[in-house]
This record gives sequence, C-alpha cells and structure tokens, in this order.
Amino acid sequence: MNNLIQKYNIPGPRYTSYPTVPFWDEEGLTKQTWIDTFQKSFLESNETEGISLYIHLPFCESLCTFCACNKRITKQHAVEQPYITTVLKEWQLYLDIMPTKPVIKEIHLGGGTPTFFSPENLKILLEGIINTSIVAKGHEFSLEGHPNNTTKEHLQVLYDLGFRRVSYGVQDYDLKVQEAINRVQPYENVKRATEDARAIGYTSVSHDLVFGLPHQTLEGMIHTINKTKELNPDRISFYSYAHVPWIKGVGQRGFQEKDLPSPELKRKLYETGKKMFEEMNYFEIGMDHFALEHDSMYQSMINKSLHRNFMGYSSSKTQVMIGLGVSSISDSWYSFAQNEKTVEEYEASINKGELSVYRGHILTEEDLIMRRHILNLMCNLETSWEDDNMKFNGIENVKSMLKGMEDDGLIIIKENGIEVKEVGRPYVRNVCMSLDLRMLENEPETRLFSMTI
Repeated sequence: MNNLIQKYNIPGPRYTSYPTVPFWDEEGLTKQTWIDTFQKSFLESNETEGISLYIHLPFCESLCTFCACNKRITKQHAVEQPYITTVLKEWQLYLDIMPTKPVIKEIHLGGGTPTFFSPENLKILLEGIINTSIVAKGHEFSLEGHPNNTTKEHLQVLYDLGFRRVSYGVQDYDLKVQEAINRVQPYENVKRATEDARAIGYTSVSHDLVFGLPHQTLEGMIHTINKTKELNPDRISFYSYAHVPWIKGVGQRGFQEKDLPSPELKRKLYETGKKMFEEMNYFEIGMDHFALEHDSMYQSMINKSLHRNFMGYSSSKTQVMIGLGVSSISDSWYSFAQNEKTVEEYEASINKGELSVYRGHILTEEDLIMRRHILNLMCNLETSWEDDNMKFNGIENVKSMLKGMEDDGLIIIKENGIEVKEVGRPYVRNVCMSLDLRMLENEPETRLFSMTI
C-alpha cells in the first residue's frame, strides 16, 4: 500500500469539470458566444430536466486557514443587501436571455458562509429567483451551513422555500486541529444545528469531514468519526485536504509543512475512516462521499444517474448550470463561463447591465467525448468507448499509460473500456488523468493542483 501511495500521490485535478480550469482556451469564449451556447443548451434541456443554480455567497466573519475558496472576510453585515441586489440583477440578465421561463431543478447556496446572511436577506434573494421560475417536481435545494451560526430561523426560512438538504462543515473535532485551521466549533454546536434541521423536517443532513489537516492523528480521527456516529448524518463528505498555499488569496500559512500528516498517515486516516463508515452502514459514493441507503445520493449511484459538476456530486443531472455571484462558474455543457473574481469587479459589471463573464471555454467535439469518459469514471468507476460516439484518437496510448495501474491490480483494461476496481477507488483521479488530453498536451510548468491521494 505504501509503495502505491508513493507511486501515485502526484498533483492532479479533482475533476469537477473537464477541461479543468487551468487548461481552458480562454480566447475562444466571449460574452456573446457564452450566451449563444447557453441559449442552445437551455432550449435542449429546460423542459425535460430543468436547470441548476449555484449561488456563491462569499462573506465570512473569520478566515479558516485550510480554505481555498473565494471568500471575503468581514464582520460588517451591511455588505449583505448590496450583494443580494447585485445577484438578483444578474439573475434578471439571465431571465432576459432565456427563451422561456426556467424550470429550476437544483439550487445550492455555497460560499464563503451562506449563513453569514440573515434569514430575512436569504428569503429576499431566493424569493426573487423562485417567484420568477417554475420549481421542478422532485427538486433538490441545498445549502452549506456553518454550525456556529446556522440558526433555527435560517433553517425554517429556507425549509419554507423548499430546501430539504443542509451540509455542515465539521472538518475535525480535535481542538488542536481546529485552532490550527482557525475553525473552532464545539461538538455541541454541530449537534444543535443537526437536530434543529431534523426537527424542522430536513430529509438529508450532511457532515463534511477532512483528512490530512495539520496535527491530525489516527486517534483524533477515530474520535471525530465516533462523535459523527452519534449524530448519524444522512451523508458524509470525507475530503482530502487540498494543500495549495501558492494560490493567491488562500490563508494556508497558519501552520507549517511539518505539521501536516505524512502521505502514509494521511492514507491511513482515509482507510480507517472508510472502514468505520462501512461499519456504520454507509455506502461509498464516487470519490470522497458516503451515504446511508435511504439517501438520494445512494439511490442515484444504484440507478447510475449520479452526476458531478462544479458543485461536486449531485443526485441528478442538468445540462445547464448557472453560477450566480462573484467567481461562480456556469456550465452550458458546450461551454463554461466564470464570473469576475472580486466583489467589486463583479458588481461593476452587473451594474453596467452586462453578464460578469471574464473567462471561459468552448468545448470541442474531443472535449465533449473526454468529458463523458471522465464523468463516467468519477461517478460510476467505469467507462466504455464501444459506441462510435465515445471513440477518440489515442485510445491505444491511454491503454498504454494505464498498463501500470492494471499491473498494480487497481483497474481492468477492457478491449473497449476501463473499469476501476474497488481497491483502485482512491486512485480514480489518476485514472482520469490518463484521459485528460488537454493536460497531457500542455504539461504545466508550475504546480497547479493538490496531491491526488
């Protein structure tokens, strides 16, 4: 096991999209080409599957030093109202280019800290979107909540608007780890927030745990998972800490490199967690996720309808995903478009009556094929090019690159496809990298990604 970790623990993408952002051909997309591909995709899919919305709410009262998300640290809640006004203006710009009224299948509030915003302001924001749309039957509305500041009022307001899933960032219950990442939150706060959500009627409560954080120990991880067991969340996200201190704007220097677990210990943390989750009757979903049998994510895995996009894993697929707010990425399937990355630039663009798109990518026919293969691997741990529409140039090269992983017993290379074995699940990102033609053709000169394992 240690030899495999050393062999395959290399920098690699998390594959919430293909092509990955560093390899976008940014010159190929303009605001008008984004609108054109958006409208095409909207017409193809709105009535049959609806659209998804990701709303980025960037404000946090304090900086978690493990976080690589786009955020703005402030205790001044006067920023809420102007930001919501701008997001609703952006939504109106999208309504203006939609040929028909949108059918909303998914809404996800991400951040930052969505519960930084008051319940009243969240209601204003969401009613402005929901009241101008058709809410799909079987919709899934979800939010990320901070256990320290998610109140009953937050949960009730969002429940009344159709939210049924909440994800709480727990990370770790070890106080030394919490202090190192500047995220101190007692177990009692997580317990309260979890029980409040269930009492109100939320059907899926998720806890996010992270392995590989500074000062983590095996004993500490076992303690964290045992405390998690007491609350029995419907889903558990078990993320590998992405150590990317070179990215501008991240606060990952509150600890030293020597404080991080070794690759071998980090893998032990994961293997121990996985074994404990299985003993707790959770099923592993794709990569990094576990769910109880009744949860919609488990059902999607069984039905092979699991999807993955910039929001992570989703229990249903929509061809169109609109990202609202600063730095959000939208996906029309045929193209990607990212908003301006600072609040000021984002608001200035929207207030001029223009979409805030500052970069993006138009997918080629080859991109679309490789995207489907990588999605299949990330969601179903297998892919096939038996059908002509899934064939691509370089199939034999891909097989050759993967021969070592087959020899190591991690995958099965078939005549017309690839299957990841259960023991190979932790290495699925490495498998996907062999199909990442854009990365293979443009080897990065500097480190761009966190380690794969």
